[in-house]
Amino acid sequence: MRQTTRPPGRIATTATGPRATGRHRAARIALTTAITALPLTTVLTVGSAAPLAPPLGACTGPDCPATWPEPNNDPITHRDASINVFVGGNYDATGRTAEAEGKIVVLGNLDVNKDGGGLFNMSVVGVGSHVVPPDGSDFVTVGGNVTAEAGNRMVVGGPDAFGNLRYAGSKTGDVIVAPTGQAIQDPNATTQYQDALPQIETVSACVGKAVQTGTVVIDPSQATLTGDGVSTKQVFNVAQNLASPTGGQIGLVFENIPVGATVVVNMLGDDQLINTYTGTGQEGDQATELRPKLMYNFPTATKAEITGSAQFQGSVMTGNPDSTITLSQPGINGRIYLAGNLLQTSSGGGYELHSYPFDGDLPDCSATPGPTPAPATGSPTPAAPSPTSPASTAAATATPASASTTATDPATASPSAGGTTPSAADPSPTGDQAGGDQAGSDGDGSGELPHTGMDGSSLVFGLVGLALIGLGGAVAVVAARGRRRRD
Repeated sequence: MRQTTRPPGRIATTATGPRATGRHRAARIALTTAITALPLTTVLTVGSAAPLAPPLGACTGPDCPATWPEPNNDPITHRDASINVFVGGNYDATGRTAEAEGKIVVLGNLDVNKDGGGLFNMSVVGVGSHVVPPDGSDFVTVGGNVTAEAGNRMVVGGPDAFGNLRYAGSKTGDVIVAPTGQAIQDPNATTQYQDALPQIETVSACVGKAVQTGTVVIDPSQATLTGDGVSTKQVFNVAQNLASPTGGQIGLVFENIPVGATVVVNMLGDDQLINTYTGTGQEGDQATELRPKLMYNFPTATKAEITGSAQFQGSVMTGNPDSTITLSQPGINGRIYLAGNLLQTSSGGGYELHSYPFDGDLPDCSATPGPTPAPATGSPTPAAPSPTSPASTAAATATPASASTTATDPATASPSAGGTTPSAADPSPTGDQAGGDQAGSDGDGSGELPHTGMDGSSLVFGLVGLALIGLGGAVAVVAARGRRRRD
């Protein structure tokens, strides 16, 4: 076998060596191309989603339901450690309002002062999703005082779900914590939730700047919000009320919304009203189908109200800490995230806040232009390009969502302390029960919010990036072979 002389430090090659060297060179070029393209790939495949950080957002904990139940009064079988109602200011329950379900955090004062007095249930309700916080956790947490005015009775928990009332200030009036939950006076009650307030303020302001992707047309009987049929985040910016010219009820109809898209309705104004009969909470209702990813956002309002005769579907967010929002629908089925104050009230009975999660990915609009308000009543505005939708004309052929439906459902559910089937309770804490006080601290059972993944447009761009990498490698191989032929 012929030996090959070589300079010091070089590896000898055999008769097949030149081909191997060419392949190695091509491989190095392809690898260099891939490494150089990595930053581009990273940019293209990082989702532009902004999921809410824990303890806000989706359901957390080991007992979340696979399918969220419609409003019911069945025995409790599922738990949710995430906050369902967050109030950065004060929470006042007045009128004939009845209940608030799920985990509740109030940084200010909590006051129940119903017309004529009566019962107000918290965390566990008569009719709702019946998905409640984990047993033994803090069901209601208050950073100020807790007051049940004369003639009123506040009950935390129920016969088949028990948890604590933790409060930093005083407790006055007929405030009952169902066994074996406890009323715990703790000056640091809300310390662990202080970061949630600036998160809500920041997210609300940011989402309020998102460029709209559709059009809004409001006539005396209906508001029609038409999406672009493509974007994974459908944004509608509304500068007027979602109500009739006289402030009366109208229908809310969503059209051309892709399946699974997050839908944001930005209410852009200082004093705004939503008055609607749309929403039932029942299967087949369009608003119910959109609910898990539907958010009504009031980024700057100092005053706002959601009223009507429906089981209102979707979550609600306010970003102004000086704001007060009034909720007076028979039912609100979604998360309530308020930087300011909450007034829950009604002129009838059975008005309730129900525990339903927000699973959407809100727009990450930190680099987008300011908001584009919707047109004047009855006049459409052309859709603005979505900052997150794929720039593909083929995508315009996507099948739009089915036509919307509206329904009237004046709920009349009467308040109740909960179901009747006892649950497998955790070992009960030590200390006073049924309204007794105990100093100390207790974990709230909050879990990690799972990331809901990158959106479809990011996936498309990511695949494009990978294709570019493959193309670069192929070009390098062809170039290497050409050089070998010339050699």
